[in-house]
Amino acid sequence: MQPTLEQVESWARQAGEILRQHFRSSLKIRHKSLIDLVTEADGLSEAYILEQIRAAFPGDTIFSEEIGQVAGSSQRIWYVDPLDGTVNYAHGIPLYTVSIAFAEAGQLRLGVVYDPSHDECFSAEAGKGAWLNGSTPLQVTNPPDLDHSLLITGFPYHIRQQPGRIFPLFEYFALHSQGVRRLGSAAMDLCYLAAGRFDGYWEMSIQPHDVAAGALIAAEAGATVTTAEGAPLSLTPPLTILAASPHIHQQMLEGLRSVPDGK
Repeated sequence: MQPTLEQVESWARQAGEILRQHFRSSLKIRHKSLIDLVTEADGLSEAYILEQIRAAFPGDTIFSEEIGQVAGSSQRIWYVDPLDGTVNYAHGIPLYTVSIAFAEAGQLRLGVVYDPSHDECFSAEAGKGAWLNGSTPLQVTNPPDLDHSLLITGFPYHIRQQPGRIFPLFEYFALHSQGVRRLGSAAMDLCYLAAGRFDGYWEMSIQPHDVAAGALIAAEAGATVTTAEGAPLSLTPPLTILAASPHIHQQMLEGLRSVPDGK
């Protein structure tokens, strides 16, 4: 039996409701590292989603942020981020999402990202387009060039130990665009790109569960989605990503290639 987009949307919305109920409440917070947090709500959302997947598709493999891999017997894989934007969530900032993607035979098939704070459900099915709340089609922008574009990026949790090119790239794109934003949720970044709110997105160190659903949504909305090196996107870590309007993807790729490692 194949999962349906409506089924995954229902799971994401219910998980989002769990997060919304606990938002700004007294939560237990654990530190995986100094700046990498996990809250009690992460676990509650994850437990709900995994229960639904296991009940409906017990043979499938699951990659989820908090528990890691749940091995299955099929070539079907679920990528789950039960709370993308945990640091925002823990600080009471209403910018966070639930992200669920389904892949089969190495290809992304379904992707859903739900933003509980704004009741926005972004979804896509391979070859069938991308949608907001099931009815509004998503379409990327058509900026004339990089100079007229608004960009979005994210920073990895290991930024203090391995800053690499992160800050030089931020500076480069800030000086070659209308601006660069950082929201704190990779899934939201990609969906806002799909919705035409941003024109390009890059990140130099990210996990598959963070971007699997958003990457499909962005691609189905017309974005060119590759690695930061320009290769086809692979969901095998370590992972980089570049997603942009086709009109500026090459310019962003050239920028990424031109900036050396920071010292």
